[in-house]
Amino acid sequence: MHRYVRSAGMSFRGRGARGGGGRGGGFRGGGRGGRGGFYKQQDFGPPEYVVELGMFMHPCEDDIVCKCITEENKVPYFNAPVYLENKEQIGKVDEIFGQLRDFYFSVKLSENMKASSFKKLQKFYIDPMKLLPLQRFLPRPPGEKGAPRGGRGGGRGGGRGGEIHYISITCQGTS
Repeated sequence: MHRYVRSAGMSFRGRGARGGGGRGGGFRGGGRGGRGGFYKQQDFGPPEYVVELGMFMHPCEDDIVCKCITEENKVPYFNAPVYLENKEQIGKVDEIFGQLRDFYFSVKLSENMKASSFKKLQKFYIDPMKLLPLQRFLPRPPGEKGAPRGGRGGGRGGGRGGEIHYISITCQGTS
């Protein structure tokens, strides 16, 4: 019995040879004129002011889980720094999950922070410039004009992330 499974494969067409040729000098971006390697975000220190982001609910392994309480249902950027009220950074937004208007997020704590040091319902804060409006994640009303949503590569039938490949898998056993 054959079963076909979708697989998101990576396509490297037009990116130079795998061994380091092309514009960027291979996967790590070495050489001149390339995209550069992995972008390391620059730390600009604490923001001028912070706004409420969420409340501590419970620890989860080395992370903490928080309920989002931003005004106007704003959504934090991934990897956005999370602060205490005194602007001391405790970690970064790791994952966002739940329903659109009632969601939670996890915080990957900094090395010097322990999940057990926070109290239930303790509030955390974020730089307001690191919040996106919820409308960015909702479908547009029919007939509304504007640039397509969804980030990079839209409109060309794929964007980044590769092509869809179908793989044949042979299953043994009873049908």
